[in-house]
Amino acid sequence: MQDAFLAALERIDSFQSGRSFAPWLAQIVVNRGLNARKARALRHTEAIPDDVAALSTLPDRAAEQAEIRARCRAALNALPEQQRIITELFELEGFTGAEIAEVLEIPAGTVRWQLHEARKALRGALALYATEQP
Repeated sequence: MQDAFLAALERIDSFQSGRSFAPWLAQIVVNRGLNARKARALRHTEAIPDDVAALSTLPDRAAEQAEIRARCRAALNALPEQQRIITELFELEGFTGAEIAEVLEIPAGTVRWQLHEARKALRGALALYATEQP
């Protein structure tokens, strides 16, 4: 967030005074978040040593949760970019359809349709795994 605010401050002269400030700032935040995710994906990590004990989650439950997260992430990543962004903003970040439409500068109807199509695709992609749960 700090990076986004600094970027907004650096680019405040590009803000058009007749437009709403919130969508302009939200677009900067979204772009910075996408850039941060891409940068994080490029980082290398080291494996956790085997002698480190988990403090809260049992290993089998942690593995199950990691597998579910990986399946959901893979299903999200398989979506077209606009559907993925809209779904993440709506479902994970809590934006409303109108806010997403304003930030992405697309009609609200398009947001609703893309979210509908994304949910349909996710249901199809994850349906196989729903029957595996006890």
